[in-house]
Amino acid sequence: MSDKIDNVSVITKANVYFDGKCVSHTVQFADGVKKSVGVVLPATLTFNTGVPEIMETVAGSCRYKIKGEDWKTSQPGQSFSVPGNSSFDIEVTGEPYHYICHFG
Repeated sequence: MSDKIDNVSVITKANVYFDGKCVSHTVQFADGVKKSVGVVLPATLTFNTGVPEIMETVAGSCRYKIKGEDWKTSQPGQSFSVPGNSSFDIEVTGEPYHYICHFG
């Protein structure tokens, strides 16, 4: 699990989704790779993907359902992969869900 990301640029303007229930910041590596680091507050939300994504759970937990699959759970230190051009539902109850989203 990543607890620190070194040698990156951070886009200071936040990405705010679902009336503030999900807030993230984009980090960009020297080689052009982009990731986002964010928090989902208690809610059930649906995200669409353009490219494949890996959602790495940093703190908190969530239930998630990738399109066409059953509900599963992700805890700190775990991750789940979402195909490109797809979607996933995420349900957070209790404490906020902290994540790193790896694109591509």
